[in-house]
Amino acid sequence: MRYWGNAHGLVDAGADIIEWRVDHFAQVREMAQVMAALAEIRGALKALPLLFTFRSKKEGGETELSDEAYFALNREAARSGLVDVIDIELFNDEAQIRSLVDDAHAAGVKVIMSNHDFHKTPAQEDIIYRLRRMQDLGADLPKIAVMPQSPQDVLTLLAATLTMKEKYATRPLITMSMGKSGGVSRVTGRLFGSAMTFGTVGQASAPGQIAIAKLREVMDILS
Repeated sequence: MRYWGNAHGLVDAGADIIEWRVDHFAQVREMAQVMAALAEIRGALKALPLLFTFRSKKEGGETELSDEAYFALNREAARSGLVDVIDIELFNDEAQIRSLVDDAHAAGVKVIMSNHDFHKTPAQEDIIYRLRRMQDLGADLPKIAVMPQSPQDVLTLLAATLTMKEKYATRPLITMSMGKSGGVSRVTGRLFGSAMTFGTVGQASAPGQIAIAKLREVMDILS
């Protein structure tokens, strides 16, 4: 079946964790269909960790959901026993975020809390503030992705990552600079404190993502 085939290819590519971008799923508004597809993917991945992500339109996603539907979808995924990690976007209602984080943790599911800026790179202090805010809200892995307008912006992201890692982080964090000019952050981010990077098999879901085989090759050279 379609989902099994896609997942099987990702396993063969040697990924450490698989992200399902459910906002690209045509039947995302039908909970039963989402859960059926999720069960199929889980079966194909076997023990490989699965990250469940609905990326909202405002943060670069494919589809828009109401706030109520967004939280219901993530809560159902977390409680399903089929996923290992869910992604919760930072810029949502605080009470809703805290409730969903609690439900995910009660189900044994980790939380990536994320923010994506497709227009600019915020100031270093703002990047650090957002990452610290994610920690305060209970994220297991704070994540931020920003768009550079200059090489200096890439350095700003990397400097913020290093400062966060050395001074404030109480858990792993994920950072990246997007687009072609930000690609260097995807392969060197771990040298500055980023715990994870995102590669592709086939079509990219964010600007600047690198094919997993090339990503591993470059990271092996730098390690």
